Amino acid sequence: MSVIYANETIRIETEASEIPWLKIFTQHPYKEMSEVPSEIKFEIYDLLDIIEKEMITYYTPDKINIASFGNYLPHVHWHIMARFKEDSYFPEPMWGTKQRESTLELPSFEVFCKKLTEKLS
Repeated sequence: MSVIYANETIRIETEASEIPWLKIFTQHPYKEMSEVPSEIKFEIYDLLDIIEKEMITYYTPDKINIASFGNYLPHVHWHIMARFKEDSYFPEPMWGTKQRESTLELPSFEVFCKKLTEKLS
């Protein structure tokens, strides 16, 4: 995991995975989305939109998954994942039952993160 973007209210981290996977965290450890101030909620939704569009353009995935659970880590955060029919878990969630051994060959995640960071800065 590494932080690719941060400001006073939000940070975006990578998740080590076979698929492109980012997480958006609030800097303050809000437990529930209803506790998050409106302006930060709007910022999160804007970032979700930007990341989803950039993932679609760069990777042309079969689906984008966006999730927010926080059961193990009770801190508001969102997962954004580019999903492919050939990934190890599809159509299951990445936390589900592995379906196959994947042989995905995707464009560079590091290049994607660099382009995204430039767009967000």
